[in-house]
Amino acid sequence: MKKTLLILALLALQWAMRAQSPQEQYIQTFSQMAVEEMLRSGVPASITLAQGILESGAGQSRLAREGNNHFGIKCHKGWTGRSMRHDDDAPGECFRVYDSPAQSFRDHSDFLRYRDRYKFLFDLERTDYKAWAYGLKQAGYATDPAYAGKLIKYIEDYKLNRFDIVSGEDEASLPESPHKIEEPVAVSSARSGADVQPNEAFRFPLSRQLFSLNGVPFVYAMEGESYSSLARYYHLFKWEILRYNDVTKDQTLSPGTVVYLQAKKNQAPEGLEKYIVSEDGEDFHAICQRFGVKEKAILKLNGLQAPVRLQEGDEIKLR
Repeated sequence: MKKTLLILALLALQWAMRAQSPQEQYIQTFSQMAVEEMLRSGVPASITLAQGILESGAGQSRLAREGNNHFGIKCHKGWTGRSMRHDDDAPGECFRVYDSPAQSFRDHSDFLRYRDRYKFLFDLERTDYKAWAYGLKQAGYATDPAYAGKLIKYIEDYKLNRFDIVSGEDEASLPESPHKIEEPVAVSSARSGADVQPNEAFRFPLSRQLFSLNGVPFVYAMEGESYSSLARYYHLFKWEILRYNDVTKDQTLSPGTVVYLQAKKNQAPEGLEKYIVSEDGEDFHAICQRFGVKEKAILKLNGLQAPVRLQEGDEIKLR
């Protein structure tokens, strides 16, 4: 009897799936995956599902069927995984191939979160799907001038924005915007002639503004300053300040150069798991300075050796 009931239940489920449209089947199959990615990366589940439906033809496209590629992500420079050729904007373009749809969903989230051109999206309200849709078009995700409108129509037709609403506990666990995590924190307002210790970890005279990034104190260099002059001002040895900033020689600094006053961290803050290189020839040292991480630690984490030559699309693990 139990076996018969199980068979009947499976047959009923199969019939229900057949009665659904391809879009509804897609939503039923992948909505949980989209929500999980939202909780991990901050990309709204409604946007992920709408893009998946549009880009993959609700899972029926050749890219989705043969390559598990649900979001039309092309190889780009730096892609070392499997690939397949497919006609898109031009004949025979290179597209990424994944082992599973889950890998495709994860890569889509990371593609948006860790590329500078898309990071502004995470400063938008997560539930403002219209702003996200127009933002994707603005950032150049697709060449179709009607791209944003198509996403919005799918979201509204199938009420996909219901998946953007999560419990209070899950809401609290959502990652902050990459911009917010990267933003330097002013340790204290400048006080002329005073020694201030607003944080036990930062014991420096604050006759000028001191900032912190990734928990590491730094200053912006001013006209005519050098590593050695800043070392004297902050009572450090020259070799210390050079090591803190992953440089070997003293030099006159351009105004606005970030100069760390303590050792950088071995990894970036949570929520900045990687950085995707924006263009060929980006400076590896500048990336490590930007995120307040030691070059040696990031080289080891990525299995790299100096000097590092970066190409657009290369992924640099930061933690």
